[in-house]
Amino acid sequence: MTQMQDDAAAVALARDGNEDGFRILVERHSRHVFRLACRMTGRPEDAEDVVQETFIRAFRQLGRFEARSNFSTWLYRIAYNCAIDFIRARPHRESAEVRETLEAMSDVVSTPDAHDMVYAGEISERVQQALDGLSPKERAAFLMRHYHGHSIEEIGASLGMKTNATKHSIFRAVKKMRVALEPFSRQKA
Repeated sequence: MTQMQDDAAAVALARDGNEDGFRILVERHSRHVFRLACRMTGRPEDAEDVVQETFIRAFRQLGRFEARSNFSTWLYRIAYNCAIDFIRARPHRESAEVRETLEAMSDVVSTPDAHDMVYAGEISERVQQALDGLSPKERAAFLMRHYHGHSIEEIGASLGMKTNATKHSIFRAVKKMRVALEPFSRQKA
């Protein structure tokens, strides 16, 4: 049974009032929604709020979900909208915090030295600043493509964009990210 079929079965259970059905969906998708929300908002604390709101909206709108489509695509659309709503509601742009350590970003067993940790923090901060410089659609499309590995079609469906517009958003985002991160590529070379 594929994940899409598993999701459809869990949705059917949840629609029938079975709490375990919705719990399965939350457990299966919350990590991916959190990563998208974290990159969209720039802060893990804010991402937690977005994840919670995403699943509240999904639960309330479960009757609108059409089982012939992919649940994760539908859920990503809700998460994207929740993140945008959250960002718009923020009174002012807060500077992004350094959220990840080198160990979290790498499977390397060796322990990084202090210089590596500082450099990783600088890169993480610069990546977040570069992401903050993207439009909301560019940011979501870039993250879904390069962090979550979604297809162009899935991204377009999630963001309500046609294929060419999706490709163009990703292209613009990559171009802006390259410009923003170019000093780091020169520094390490």
